[in-house]
Order: sequence, then structure tokens, then C-alpha cells
Amino acid sequence: MILSCYIGETRLKNVIKDMPVFKDEEVEFEMKAFQLDPYAGVHATSDTQTRFAKKYGISMEEAGDTIEHISQLGRDEGIDFKYATTLFTNTMDAHRLTKFAMEKGDKELTDKLVERLYAAYFTDNKELADKDLLLSIAVDCGFDAGEVKAVLDSDKYHDEVVLDEREAARYGIHAVPCFIIGDYALQGAQPAKYMKSALLKAMEKESSKVDESQGMTCGPDGCRIG
Repeated sequence: MILSCYIGETRLKNVIKDMPVFKDEEVEFEMKAFQLDPYAGVHATSDTQTRFAKKYGISMEEAGDTIEHISQLGRDEGIDFKYATTLFTNTMDAHRLTKFAMEKGDKELTDKLVERLYAAYFTDNKELADKDLLLSIAVDCGFDAGEVKAVLDSDKYHDEVVLDEREAARYGIHAVPCFIIGDYALQGAQPAKYMKSALLKAMEKESSKVDESQGMTCGPDGCRIG
């Protein structure tokens, strides 16, 4: 199960790709919804650097340095990551759209949609609350325009998103990414070695826990290290 972010999910997939043990094995991902801020508006009200400085009580310069470090983590995973200029908005409709895609049962199309949503936010710096944008992305991925529009113009899949968030709260999860791999939980965009360890232990069905050190996590007001 994945409560995801672009960097964390990409790193995990890169780890799996580089592990020979998974060469002939298919790893199944189940993505869960998690809104960083359910009360965010449909348009961005401040830039990322200002939000960071205000949230953590740091200078604009310190906020800029942290944002650049996070952006570099993304670039290290091969992502054209432009975190400094992201437009933070409500993501309920994007999550509902993802639930719609998952219900269709086409894993390839769903993965393509999720990747396009990530890129729209972190690379193209679009507002993910824009329903026209979401419709365009979904249609480009191969979904039926009429079906997508019907979902976006309704509240369908809203309850499914909320249920995922309640499940996360029961597990004490308040930031992303979080990966549940078998019986093991990884909180934050952990180093590749910890992801590899969790994958191997899950395969071996061992009962010991993996290292619980914090990686990069994202919450309502942004992302931070540790």
C-alpha cells in the first residue's frame, strides 16, 4: 500500500527495477488517497517559499535552501522537479479521478494517469484543482471524456478518498510518503537501502521491523527533511 509522493514512489520503483530478485516478479502497488490539506482552495494563495518560511518559522533564505534540497532529491531520481514554483491547491478532484481510473481496472492507464498528475504539479506547475486540466490529462491518457467529465462534475468517489484518509489516521499516518510493504512500514522518502531491506524482508516474511528513521515527508504546509 502506498500513501505516496512523486519522489518517494519514483525512488521505490527505481529500487525495484535495480533488484535482480524482482526481474521475473511483478510487484503490485495499491495507492491510497491522502490530501495534504483538505481545506485548500481551488487556486494557489501563496508561493512555496513563503509557505515554508511561515510554517516552520524560518527565514525566506532558509526556506529557499530547503526547497532546493528537496528539488535536488527529485532530480536525483530522474524527475524534472520544480518544487519552488508549485501551485498548492485542493487535490480532492485529482484523488477522485484516480479512484475512477483504479475502478476501471487498467493498471497501465492508471499508472499513466498518476504519473501525468505528478508531472502536472511538480514539473509543469499546474493547479491540480483545475477540472479542465484534469479532464485534459485523463483524456490524453486514454480515458473516455464523457465518463471523466461526469465524475468531475459530481462528488463520485469522494467517500472513497475520505475512507483512505481515515484509514491512514488510524495507523497514525499524518504525512506522505508512507509505504506499507508486507508487515513493514516506511515513513518518508527513505534512502534506497531501507526500501530494499523492507522489500527483501517482506519477501522472506520475517517478523522484525525495518529501520524507522524519518525520510522526507510532506504535510499540509509543505515538505521537510527528517
